[in-house]
Amino acid sequence: MSNTPKFAIVGGGIGGLTLAIALQKKGLEVTVYEHAEQLRPLGAGITLAANAMKAFAEIGIDTEILRSGRVLKKLLIKDDRGNVLTETDAERFSRKLGVTNNIAIHRADLHDVLLKKISPKTLALGKACIDFENMPAGVRLFFQDGTETTADYVIACDGIHSTFRKKIVKNAEPRYAGYTCWRAVIDNIPGTVNVDETSETWGAGSRFGIVPLANNRLYWFACLNAPANDVVMEEFDPSDLHARFRKFHSPIPDIIKHTRKDQLIWGDIIDLKPLEKFAFGRIVLMGDAAHATTPNLGQGACMAIEDAVVLANCLTEDAIPQQAFQKFETRRRRRTRKIVNGSWRLGRVAQWESPLLTWARNAAVRATPARVTEKQMQFITDISFQ
Repeated sequence: MSNTPKFAIVGGGIGGLTLAIALQKKGLEVTVYEHAEQLRPLGAGITLAANAMKAFAEIGIDTEILRSGRVLKKLLIKDDRGNVLTETDAERFSRKLGVTNNIAIHRADLHDVLLKKISPKTLALGKACIDFENMPAGVRLFFQDGTETTADYVIACDGIHSTFRKKIVKNAEPRYAGYTCWRAVIDNIPGTVNVDETSETWGAGSRFGIVPLANNRLYWFACLNAPANDVVMEEFDPSDLHARFRKFHSPIPDIIKHTRKDQLIWGDIIDLKPLEKFAFGRIVLMGDAAHATTPNLGQGACMAIEDAVVLANCLTEDAIPQQAFQKFETRRRRRTRKIVNGSWRLGRVAQWESPLLTWARNAAVRATPARVTEKQMQFITDISFQ
């Protein structure tokens, strides 16, 4: 093994690229292996809470992220008639935290910022890792194209269907949350949309979210209770979704009407039951490979971004990477478990179908003061990267 260890980052998503930036800033040698043959502007929108923005500030790229995103002013939860159940003043909360909270950004725009920050030739495309072999002094990686390589250490950022987790951790399969989801980004925004407002509407067994993005674009998502891998849901087009959400308050029906079928992204909502271990000798799991979560707290990408900064700091603190991986596991396991479990519970409640339960849920949310909700969510923004 060389005096300067070589780190292989498997997966060139948000977490993998953020980690590459963080490690390179600390002078470490990294290569990112990404399965895609070329990077296209795919995906929908995401929101970055204060914890993610703190992490980006830690590695000095928060300003570029802010330029590419849109700061959300207020966040509302409504019932299907449009009555406000709760409202959060995002700008006031940002001032209280001392950091910008809740940035809406297209995944492709975020990816583009991250790609521009990594060193040239860091990213190896068309490298789908299909297997690996532990060796006495490193890890051998086998790729789908028939090639192979070795690295001293591997950080697996290869998502919820991780090749590494499947082989190392038995019976750690994704679990279905009970509802399926459609997402889209449109630039043909109806005039009925208030672009200063971000909202999520809760119906009976159904939800609809509206998130304005930069450059006159709008991200929206719709969730419906359904069996897993439902072929009927898979074939839904905007007219089918309009039929399901036509009685929801304005501008929801208009937004669906302004969406083309080719703009829809569909998928079941899944996560991972919290794992007991992330670190396995020369290999460590990170991001969705370690702790995939449902999107109900908006923390999937944020947790991966946190992971990247914490792991980079652990590797700086400890000269032996295996020990740094163990330290990372200790620092991250409890926090990510809390996020995964909390998001799972919130999603179950938000998708209740019973008229009595939905009435009680809405009444309870309406009766909860905003300051209490902010306090309950404070743990998300209270993050130390050391």
